[in-house]
Amino acid sequence: MSQKAVLFVCLGNICRSPMAEAALRAEAVAQGLALTIDSAGTNGLHTGQHADPRAIAEAARHDIDLTRHRARQLTEDDFLHFGHIYALDHQNLREIGRIAPRRHSAKVALLLDMVPGRGGQAVLDPYYGDAEDFATAWDDAAQAAKYIVAQLAR
Repeated sequence: MSQKAVLFVCLGNICRSPMAEAALRAEAVAQGLALTIDSAGTNGLHTGQHADPRAIAEAARHDIDLTRHRARQLTEDDFLHFGHIYALDHQNLREIGRIAPRRHSAKVALLLDMVPGRGGQAVLDPYYGDAEDFATAWDDAAQAAKYIVAQLAR
């Protein structure tokens, strides 16, 4: 397991977690930090599907291509490969705990725990919202990405 490997987890892996993955990837590249980055969902309902078109559009607003993303479900093996696993909300944090093997050393937390003053907060689920909700979720993920890169660069 690598401490420079980060996994983002939401429910279906078509909205928030792919945007968080993309935001961290862009920040890591901008800062010259080599990281392994991926995303997954606690629910396998969307496995193999593309990211939500609204997530693709929001990423494109930031010059990031999410069209190659394919949803996948969180597995026990993820706890062996990723040193940091970030849930996008409390429900998925609980599900991560349920899925986790008894023994693992991955650090599991809410994504916004990385942002000073935002600990314990969830990233808004934009799925039933509009483009503004996707922009808000992106902004939260991008803000957290800056702190994750800063921490892992040390």
